[in-house]
Amino acid sequence: MIFLAQARGAGSDLTLYIVGFLLLLFLVLIIFLFRFINLWIQAYLSKAPVSLFGLVGMQLRKVNPAVIVRAMVSSVQAGIPITPRELEAHYLAGGNVMKVVSALIAANRADLGLDFRRAAAIDLAGRDVLEAVQTSVNPRVIDCPVQGKVAAMAKDGIQVLARARVTVRANIDRLVGGATEETIIARVGEGIVSSIGSSTTHKDVLENPDSISRTVLAKGLDAGTAFEILSIDIADVDIGENIGSRLQADQAEADKRVAQAKAEERRAMAVAAEQENSAEVMANRAKVLLAEAEVPKAISESFRSGNLGIMDYYRMRNIESDTRMRSQIAEGQDDRGDEAQPR
Repeated sequence: MIFLAQARGAGSDLTLYIVGFLLLLFLVLIIFLFRFINLWIQAYLSKAPVSLFGLVGMQLRKVNPAVIVRAMVSSVQAGIPITPRELEAHYLAGGNVMKVVSALIAANRADLGLDFRRAAAIDLAGRDVLEAVQTSVNPRVIDCPVQGKVAAMAKDGIQVLARARVTVRANIDRLVGGATEETIIARVGEGIVSSIGSSTTHKDVLENPDSISRTVLAKGLDAGTAFEILSIDIADVDIGENIGSRLQADQAEADKRVAQAKAEERRAMAVAAEQENSAEVMANRAKVLLAEAEVPKAISESFRSGNLGIMDYYRMRNIESDTRMRSQIAEGQDDRGDEAQPR
């Protein structure tokens, strides 16, 4: 009997231990779940399909339950069908869940036909999907260029400075893979330069600035971009420099320098030719002097060989003296004749 009483006492102690352990486990579970009670009540009252254990699973999957619950509540209130799994997948992929849901609500109100899959793709592509929806509903104005003006030259050589304002609307279908507004600005600037360059005179541009916008708008510059161009308006047109005259003046100055260089080349060649002629004259004079130096030698040789007598030599000297005297007299007469001429 004593042994049976001891066994019963041991069994009751074990039961108490088990019950205590279960109560402790239940208390820990209540404390753990208490942090999700507010979110679950908020989702339950909003009729969002989020369970209490689903919130626990989000926490274990490193997903912020508060963000998912707020997104689910917003989507349910707006009547947009989204599952918690889709929001969790987008959150884990690094997307902005609240911005995507806000964009879906705005697109649903504006009847743009945007679904969660496309909105998530736009957000993951790095685009601001909410701003894109707002731009699609409320068109945006882009200045072209952002600062300053586009400079172009008409056919008459006058520079024209223009500034345009481009009204664009976001194209939801082309947001993923479409070019940004920098491409729009570059294309519009190129179109303005082309339109002004095809004008006959700058006066045509000043009289009809809308011709620029019509020409540029007709080129379909929004192809391949994330925007749709609604209008292109020329905000300001000014006259710049006379580029044609300046280019002609620069060309004339260049031609003058070329002509001066060629004239200097010809002068240098003439000076060189003159120096060559002077050198040749000096060489010929040297040859004459060498030839005259041979005359006394020839005379001496004639004396030795008997071909020239002393009287022949004196007659030759007399003739030389007479010739020299006549030359001097002729030179003196020429000098007196020049002095006697009236001035």
